[in-house]
Amino acid sequence: MAQLSEETPVPATPFWKAPLGAITLGAAGILAVGMVAGGYLLGDGLTRMKMAERSVTVRGLAEREVTADLATWTISYSATATDMASAQASVDANTAAIRTFFDGLGFPEDAIQPTGANVSSYSNNGVMTYTVRQRMALRTTDIERAQRAVRQQADLVRRGVLLEEGSGMSYTFTRLNDIKPEMVAEATRDARASAEQFAEDSATEVGGIRSATQGYFEIAARDGDTGGWGSADTPFKTVRVVTTVDFYLE
Repeated sequence: MAQLSEETPVPATPFWKAPLGAITLGAAGILAVGMVAGGYLLGDGLTRMKMAERSVTVRGLAEREVTADLATWTISYSATATDMASAQASVDANTAAIRTFFDGLGFPEDAIQPTGANVSSYSNNGVMTYTVRQRMALRTTDIERAQRAVRQQADLVRRGVLLEEGSGMSYTFTRLNDIKPEMVAEATRDARASAEQFAEDSATEVGGIRSATQGYFEIAARDGDTGGWGSADTPFKTVRVVTTVDFYLE
């Protein structure tokens, strides 16, 4: 029988000729490693999913007092007579009185403009009656001068101008876009403060923002709606916005 010397190499056994037990053991080892890795990834994914479900939804409020920068005043007046010419003449006289009134307050001529007119008529026992209605509108950014005009509107009545219902000054704040970013940031901070209080009570911590919704901006009279005939708006407004924010809890 031939003997192998120390220099004679021993050929490796191909895996397809390896004993069945060795192959099975190797496959089992690979499977076990895969199951461990898969279990870890699955567990980590479930943990993240569970964390994603831990959140709190709160609302944040931001309010700011502002002063209107635009004033508009629609003045409605009319005259009635049994002939068209007399009714129109009375309206023309009222128009002149209105222009004189605003000119005396220092408004430029183009600040007050006619915005509409109409004529109606009816017969009363065979006698025709004509009513001419006219509207003039003031538009100005001079808020102080506009307020002075409102305080002195009784002068128009003394000049013979009969103001119809609905003739009132309106004030508008037009620079909302200038304060929007700051107010949204303020509302978000207010929402986070509420979330932190909730988290403190629940022995958790507030994480990042999961989702957020900006509410509508509301501009209202600072002192509420005065209402009623002859009442006027005020230039002092309150701007308000409410945001809804969903925070993660860690």
